[in-house]
Amino acid sequence: MKNNIIFTLITFFIVSILNLIDAFEIMPMDKNLLFFSRWIAIGFLTFYGIKKKSLTTWIFISMFLGAEIGNDFPEFATGLKVFSQIFLKMIKTIIGPLLFGTLVVGIASHSNLKQMGRMGIKSLIYFEVVTTIALFIGLGAINYTQAGVGIELPKGETEKIEVVAQKKTAEIILNIFPENIAKSVSEGSVLQIVVFSVLFAIGLAMLSEEKKKPMLEFCESLSEVMFKFTSIVMMFAPIGVGAAIAYTVGHMGLGVLVNLFKLLATLYIALGLFLLFVLLPIALFFKVPIKKFIIAISEPVSLAFATTSSDAALPLAMEKLEKFGIPKKIVAFVLPTGYTFNLDGTTLYLSLAAVFVAQAAKIEMTFSQQIAMVFTLMVTSKGVAGVPRASLVILLGTAATFGLPTEPIFVILAIDELMDMARTSVNVIGNCLATVVIARWEGEYDPEQISEG
Repeated sequence: MKNNIIFTLITFFIVSILNLIDAFEIMPMDKNLLFFSRWIAIGFLTFYGIKKKSLTTWIFISMFLGAEIGNDFPEFATGLKVFSQIFLKMIKTIIGPLLFGTLVVGIASHSNLKQMGRMGIKSLIYFEVVTTIALFIGLGAINYTQAGVGIELPKGETEKIEVVAQKKTAEIILNIFPENIAKSVSEGSVLQIVVFSVLFAIGLAMLSEEKKKPMLEFCESLSEVMFKFTSIVMMFAPIGVGAAIAYTVGHMGLGVLVNLFKLLATLYIALGLFLLFVLLPIALFFKVPIKKFIIAISEPVSLAFATTSSDAALPLAMEKLEKFGIPKKIVAFVLPTGYTFNLDGTTLYLSLAAVFVAQAAKIEMTFSQQIAMVFTLMVTSKGVAGVPRASLVILLGTAATFGLPTEPIFVILAIDELMDMARTSVNVIGNCLATVVIARWEGEYDPEQISEG
């Protein structure tokens, strides 16, 4: 197995060098040779995946395979989008029943309602502190690199984005509470599902043991069935992921980074600094076993990276955190709540993108104006659920408020998929860590309970 890894890496290194030589026109290379060399490398990678038999491995292989299909056969690749849509639809069917079952069992079976209130307060404090730090890191990064200054914005085809009106504070608060749980489930309003499930569980906990037992048993069976359902759907993950990457590359092309590489690099470096200097110290402070934690979240994070969907990673993340030793009641409460209030990657991205728009439009903004704008973005983003490319939609609405042009935002759209991969991954990492932190804070995390697999 070790020899296979070494041979595969050497093959990829040689192929990468050949393609870089051609890309930078250092030496003319035969296009057919490059084509076959890339597919030979993919073949070795696939052979390694067959031997490894790991979902994570196959997800990464499918990313490379999808990128190659998108590059070599763009017309065919754009037709593969349907497979990624099927996968995401199946994932979305899991979220509502899974959250309901796990939350009800977690809260009602323990009957410790004071703890739920305490966890809610601790979670919100943690979320607010960490997302604010992410916001300032984003501001610092974009003001340092000045990625939007002097950029010649390409005039390409732009997609239409439906601009939604900014939501007032009262509307944001109102949107937290469901009026129809079936509607909340169908629209994917995670926070509304959480609120309904928590209130339902509290009501169930107040019943006598005799009356609540049947419902508890039903909810426990429901959550177990949904975890098995997740396992079945995840077998389709490599196909869904590969199709998503193929469509992205086929639609935009590999050369999409040329004009906006500086902005993209700024985001990736800023997110890396956030992981290294914020999340890592938090993990060390709360004595989280780093290596085991990385292994536990590798699959949901790689899934989020490839699909650019936090929802796609939620069921798997819940399952992995339970195996990591976090009690079900904490996982079911903190992780979904974090999906609304603890979007570290998205918050950092919004601060970058907003200032980038101002820089590209040659509009001078004071630091206080930048702060006001990104705080507005952070608050309004919490009021939007189930909107494709929600970050860009929010960005457009806020730009109008602060007198910024929309043209640079449509340019960002060209690499939004690539930026979304990174920010979504950080969202998932941040929420997984937050769940472990709250469990440790509550004194209910036992590293010895980590299960294999």
